[in-house]
Amino acid sequence: STQGYSSAASDVYKRQVKMKRLQVLALERDHDAILRRLQHMGCLEISEPDTEALPDTLRRCDTAAADCLARQRQLQTAMDTLRRTATPPKAGLLTPRPRISERDYLDEASLAAELETAQRINELAADINRLTAKETQLRSEQSALRPWRSLDVPLELTETRWCNITTGTLPPFAHWDEVQGALASQIPEAEAYLLYADREQQCILLLTHKTATAAALELLRSFGFAGGQLKGRRGTPEEDLTALDGALRQTAAEKEDARQALAALGDKLPDLQLCSDRLNSRLMREENRKRLLTDGCIVAFDGWIPAARLPRLASWLDTLDCAYDVSDPTAEDIPDVPVQLRGNVLTRSMNCITEQYSMPAYDGVDPNPIMAPFFIFFFGMMMADMGYGLAMIVGSLLFLKKKRPDNRSFMEMIFWCGIMTFIFGALTGGFLGDFIPQLCKLIDPASTVALPSLFDPLNDTMAIMVGSLVLGAIQVFTGMAVSVVEKCRNGHFPDALFDEITWWIILAGGAMALLDVGSVGGVPVVLCIGGLMLLYGAGRGKKGFGKVTGVVAAVYNGVTGFFSDILSYVRLMALMLSGAVLAQVFNMLGATTGNIVTFIIISLVGNTLNLALNLLGCYVHDMRLQFLEFFGRFYKDGGKAFRPLCMQSNYVEIVKEEHEQ
Repeated sequence: STQGYSSAASDVYKRQVKMKRLQVLALERDHDAILRRLQHMGCLEISEPDTEALPDTLRRCDTAAADCLARQRQLQTAMDTLRRTATPPKAGLLTPRPRISERDYLDEASLAAELETAQRINELAADINRLTAKETQLRSEQSALRPWRSLDVPLELTETRWCNITTGTLPPFAHWDEVQGALASQIPEAEAYLLYADREQQCILLLTHKTATAAALELLRSFGFAGGQLKGRRGTPEEDLTALDGALRQTAAEKEDARQALAALGDKLPDLQLCSDRLNSRLMREENRKRLLTDGCIVAFDGWIPAARLPRLASWLDTLDCAYDVSDPTAEDIPDVPVQLRGNVLTRSMNCITEQYSMPAYDGVDPNPIMAPFFIFFFGMMMADMGYGLAMIVGSLLFLKKKRPDNRSFMEMIFWCGIMTFIFGALTGGFLGDFIPQLCKLIDPASTVALPSLFDPLNDTMAIMVGSLVLGAIQVFTGMAVSVVEKCRNGHFPDALFDEITWWIILAGGAMALLDVGSVGGVPVVLCIGGLMLLYGAGRGKKGFGKVTGVVAAVYNGVTGFFSDILSYVRLMALMLSGAVLAQVFNMLGATTGNIVTFIIISLVGNTLNLALNLLGCYVHDMRLQFLEFFGRFYKDGGKAFRPLCMQSNYVEIVKEEHEQ
């Protein structure tokens, strides 16, 4: 059955990159070199081998992934610190990543030095944080001591032979005259002195005979007295404040030295970024090393590789002391087979769309070739402006050329959509809305200049709406056709017949009945055939009353679902209309000033805002049409992206040398 499955589905696999399963047994001493070579080639996704076919003595290889991850965190913390506190070299939006050859990239001789630099940066940052906390504490102590500045008694002096000396505070609402009067009348052996008063507290000094101390404190507590603020200090408050001033100056000097030392390391950010990329590559190797099994003599691992890249890897494996086996995925393997989408210069721009939804299953359909024309056409139709199209084309090309990103999918999508936006703008006569006619009217009020157009979004609304519905029907029918082909290839022709073909017959019969074609004795034959097929198909596999509910559900869901899906495409007209109206509104606001310079400024600012809003709106609505109305007809999700062991970099661009490619 497995062989039959593979042969029947072979054509299905051809619609995506065909994967091969590779099983390898190699000497344990060679496994690090193998990992490095596989990372250089970037063509194999390593997976854990099937342990049932291997000896029980095998165990996972030792890995330094935890150490690499800890170092990576150390580096990331250091880089964040430099960006926040130092003055690293600034990079513009279009500044490309620095290029480095693969040979230099793999040279990790400077790795230890850069890690020491990162450690030094983190230590300086920790020192700055510690000194900042110390400054805060010293200032807090100063604030607490300033109200006691007038006290010339050493703070460690709390008693004499006959007296107790107590300091404390009263709340600001306590009346000092009442406090003094109560002490004088009730405890004549006590005397209180007011040293300082503000809106928050009153600082007092209390002198009492030792026999009267307890009673005096009890009396003062009735007024809200609290003591102990200066407990543990020595010397007078003035002496303590002077010492605190000296400590603050010393702390500030140490903090400034640490800041200067940190600022001097600002130019180390590019080196740390390169070190981070190197550690990322090492971490990827270590993460993959965990999937290898070893007994100390041999290592075993499995992997998935695109069939087209297998010969080169196999020729290299033949030079090693190893054994390997190559096989096609079986039916049981399908959920675990990674997916790599085929792509040409047009369809690869749709990867950013498909990946946001879900990768297709390995035995599913690659939607990009089918979706690309619809997505690009719909996007251009909704934007429909030559000025916006030119901005998208120039901006995307400039970004791709200057920035040189690894993932070009999104910007390539913007480029193709920009071309279609320009084409639709030429068809509707829109260049930043009605910018050119408005400008000509400002120059010459009698001007009647207007760009030629095939149709006008504001005047031909009904025609555009009908066209949107027709385009929607075309895409929906395309999705149904893909579903029919899929079901037929998988041997499920009855499902295709009663799920999709039946509705085609019903729709065709309805059209023929409206045109009075194909009727026999006033009976629309084709429509009746479609109805009978619907009744039979809805009741398949059901018994009793379930046949009735199946028919009702099939009719209701089919009719409402089909027509609601098509009506969703009215948003093509709505987005085109809203963008054109908003552009004209901004141009009209600029024209009311009567000044050409002011008009140009207001128009450009407004159209820039309109472009940004339309880019977001058209992108989201276009994706919605693809995901809900189109993918729902045929798409089989659940695939996982192909993630080979390779060299990935965030901060540098790795250039392979000619002999290595």
